[in-house]
Amino acid sequence: MDLPKSNRPVVAVGWMLVTGLNFVAVTAIVKSLGDRVPAAEAAFLRYALGLVFLIPMLRPMWRAQIGRTGWALFGLRGAAHTLGVMLWFFSMTQITIAEVTALNYMAPVYVTVGAALFLGERLAVRRIAAIAVALGGALLILRPGFRELDPGHIAMIVAAVAMGGSYLIAKRMSGLVSPAVVVGYLSVTVTIGLAPFAWAVWVPVTWGDLGLLFLVAAFATAGHYTMTLAFQAAPVAVSQPVTFLQLVWATLLGMLFFNEPPDAWVVSGGVLILGAVSFITWREARVKRRQVTPTDLATKV
Repeated sequence: MDLPKSNRPVVAVGWMLVTGLNFVAVTAIVKSLGDRVPAAEAAFLRYALGLVFLIPMLRPMWRAQIGRTGWALFGLRGAAHTLGVMLWFFSMTQITIAEVTALNYMAPVYVTVGAALFLGERLAVRRIAAIAVALGGALLILRPGFRELDPGHIAMIVAAVAMGGSYLIAKRMSGLVSPAVVVGYLSVTVTIGLAPFAWAVWVPVTWGDLGLLFLVAAFATAGHYTMTLAFQAAPVAVSQPVTFLQLVWATLLGMLFFNEPPDAWVVSGGVLILGAVSFITWREARVKRRQVTPTDLATKV
């Protein structure tokens, strides 16, 4: 007999493994581009080329009932994501793949803090402790005062904050429109948002670079899709720890192909951050299952 759709942990872990490989492929391709295509232009081309994947979403996007609040949220999320994407592409040219991957794990922590500040969700003591552990992990990676911070580190911190803001807005929008509409309009608004920045730094690109950026769009789209399949198969708390393997793959990738020696501080910091994120996810899942409070308050502990 088949297991219920929401209780297939092996399937969820499998899809999350595929998700990690997709996102590591994205990282590797962007890293291989280096700085021969400016960050804003590379990000714009990635999203512009990826618009082809929106074709299945056009009908729900057209039929969606979007009020003034919805359009404002779409615009605000597009602006936050635009900033985050540009800074992420820039960081990839400045610091190691492992550092980018580890610092990117902070985005869910920023979402948790933002939900408390802007959505009225309560932060219980355990959540606050998990956030403190995650911040400690970030300090291990950056080690301020013990080494000079690269502009790429600062850019990645801001990128993770911007991405956290984008995900926080998506959480608010999820109650207004379908996921396909949320994803579709994100691609459209980010493409529009990146256009003027790309124009300002535009340089001619080769067909080879265009092909690489199309692959980035394809792998990123596939990664988001397989992540959705993982979330459908089992609670997020089941698949979240598997994302640690992205740091393992990223470290190996940097060592084997980009001459980036493994850094124990970065790996240790990444472990702390991901452990904290996994704990927060697990606690939220437990609260939802127990349903000791009304549904609209279930994540407020």
